[in-house]
Amino acid sequence: MEEVKVIGLWTSPFVHRVIWALKLKGVEYEYHQEEDIFNKSDLLLQYNPVHKKVPVFLHGGRPVVESGIIMEYMDETWPQNPLLPTDPHARAMARFWTKFVDGKMPNIYGFYKRAGEEQTKAVKEAQECLKILEEHGLDEEKKFFNGDKIGMTDLSMGLLVFWLEATEEAAGVQVLEADSFPRLHAWIRNFKEVPVIKENHPDKTRLVAYFKQLRDKFIKPATS
Repeated sequence: MEEVKVIGLWTSPFVHRVIWALKLKGVEYEYHQEEDIFNKSDLLLQYNPVHKKVPVFLHGGRPVVESGIIMEYMDETWPQNPLLPTDPHARAMARFWTKFVDGKMPNIYGFYKRAGEEQTKAVKEAQECLKILEEHGLDEEKKFFNGDKIGMTDLSMGLLVFWLEATEEAAGVQVLEADSFPRLHAWIRNFKEVPVIKENHPDKTRLVAYFKQLRDKFIKPATS
């Protein structure tokens, strides 16, 4: 089998999507390089010259970029343990919700860069996005977004688990309240219990410290 490598960054939920997908499929890979977002490597710029971002997925030396595209590439290359449903409509919906959460990420995470009244507004904006997922994306009778088996949509929604928890703690607010989002909380519990997720996620203490440091960079100039 041709060699598989990943260029990534430990804080990135997009990189973790790819790693989770590889492990769910049982594909061996090498975590080739940890990137510094403030000092991007020549290797990253060589393999992703357009967006200059991680993850970069290398298969036989050929790069594939953008986490959603990478996961679909995996499904076409390694059909075992498919990440997308076989039903065309279900596949379309999986792509829709993946695109939705990626597009709404700045709205969902905007609160941790703000303080005071602006933060309060940003929390409400994040909750409005999450309410759409709660009411329209999840079926309370299903464990995961596409049924009883974890798939691409769930991996994409992983940014609502470890990363949202860490940013909430770093910013000192609660966004994903249990009483307001029971379906999402049930999904989070199911998601965390999947062995691949349980064994491969960023350390919370380290992630909180990282987001606190980032928050200081955003807040201090605005309040000084």
